[in-house]
Amino acid sequence: MDGQVAVVTGGAQGIGLAVLHRLQSEGVRVASWDANGDTNAAMAAETGAVAVTCDVSDLASVDAAYAETVAALGAPQILVNSAGIAGPNRPVAEYDPGDWSRIVAINLTGTFLVNRAVVPAMTEAGYGRILNIASIAGKEGNPNACAYSASKAGVIGFTKSLGKELAGHDIAVNCVTPAAARTPIFDQMSQEHIDYMLSKIPRQRFLEVTEAADMIAWCVSPQNAFTTAAVFDLSGGRATY
Repeated sequence: MDGQVAVVTGGAQGIGLAVLHRLQSEGVRVASWDANGDTNAAMAAETGAVAVTCDVSDLASVDAAYAETVAALGAPQILVNSAGIAGPNRPVAEYDPGDWSRIVAINLTGTFLVNRAVVPAMTEAGYGRILNIASIAGKEGNPNACAYSASKAGVIGFTKSLGKELAGHDIAVNCVTPAAARTPIFDQMSQEHIDYMLSKIPRQRFLEVTEAADMIAWCVSPQNAFTTAAVFDLSGGRATY
């Protein structure tokens, strides 16, 4: 992986930041696309990564971020799509349609737009590795988190579709389904919901972001030469399929 170029969305914090550090340890040059420009800039100053301010739900922003990345580093061989939000915890009958639209726009449409941006150059080069971060909620559904659960189920379906579409090339498109990790996304959740998620994990603890980064790094490495359109479990035993 030494010398390859990677885009990590949501790379300024949480799992995205852990992945950024892990890829850099393999010699990968990383561009972090993050909507929080200040946090992203601070991360870049510390790590040497390229900070690109990007709203993944906006086509023009994604296209501009891709052009900025290519100008700085060259076309990416790796995409780790980590940007996402949890949204509020409310029952469906009380769920605000605006919150629904915002969560689906970032988590699902954002996944589509970012994948769409990197695929042409990967296809032309005949090589690429894409890893979309879904969630165990996309497999099993979390109560009082309808938009998040539905958006992450969509990420799984999208990944399977694109993986099959590109299977004739040396381009692997996979996703992971993490259980909860203690990251800033917890700030968007109620304590009751956090306790619920922990109670469902047989390991009886939350995922460590470094554990996620280790699995993701393999998924986007040349070693992963066969598996595509797959879902890798990171749920600590919670997943039932």
